[in-house]
Amino acid sequence: MVIGLLLVLLTLAGWYLLRWVRMRKLGGVSVALRWRPDRARSGWHLGIGRYRGEEFVWHRVWSLRTGPDRVFHRDYLEIADRREPIGTESYAVPADSTVLRCESDRQEPIEIAMGPGALTGFLSWLESAPPGRRIPRAS
Repeated sequence: MVIGLLLVLLTLAGWYLLRWVRMRKLGGVSVALRWRPDRARSGWHLGIGRYRGEEFVWHRVWSLRTGPDRVFHRDYLEIADRREPIGTESYAVPADSTVLRCESDRQEPIEIAMGPGALTGFLSWLESAPPGRRIPRAS
């Protein structure tokens, strides 16, 4: 019984480790995401973000899903606000993060927290959209 439980725990730990390593090797960056930021009890969720053409896909770290947990299309994503983490938020987001409040025509508002390097890449990806696309608002 104990050996079986130990094997299950080791398998799960191995699954998470392999997923984390695979996502990082595919060019993923550490990103914390918070949906429904207007609610008092909405919390931060750590994950790995990747660019997939016109989409920014986010994989939650502690998830058994094989695909992305959230997908954001560049054409519908706009930056509404930018701020530093407040109070204990700095413990829940990647180091030296900036928090971006993003709004979309098709999804609820979200907040994305990422470090300086990831932020530069994210802003470049948003701004490098093809001509004729609306320009994101940056505060």
